[in-house]
Amino acid sequence: MAEQESPDRTDDNITLDAADDKWEWRRRIRENPRKLALYRIGVGVVGGLLLIAAPLTGWLPGPGGIPLFIAGLAVLSSEFEWAQRLLYRVKGWVKTLTTWTGKQPAWLKALGTATLFACVMVGVWGYLAVLGVPGWLPDSWESFLTDLPLL
Repeated sequence: MAEQESPDRTDDNITLDAADDKWEWRRRIRENPRKLALYRIGVGVVGGLLLIAAPLTGWLPGPGGIPLFIAGLAVLSSEFEWAQRLLYRVKGWVKTLTTWTGKQPAWLKALGTATLFACVMVGVWGYLAVLGVPGWLPDSWESFLTDLPLL
């Protein structure tokens, strides 16, 4: 698979040009300036909300911050050149990190996985310590969790 490179952007436009557009439905939107303005506002709002949600959900257990950040950039990059350039840069960083981790020995990968699991468990414990054990859990889980320190 060929590496995806950032398109040549010699202009200083903030938004993508009509020639940069890959989809017919968006080309039809570009024909009407009012529709285009509303579409760009919608893309900016949705992408911005995803970017704002990324740090707000990043501390929660499970995937939150990074996937939301990348999704927000992907939405914004569909219409704005600055976001497209930043998305290509982030994709390059992810590819570099993935290549690096793939070259590490198995024991180091296992250690990293165990460390990540421990961090997630500490995060869950902290969440339960602050907000309490939810009542919708089965009784056996609830009784087990209430026996843990600070819960």
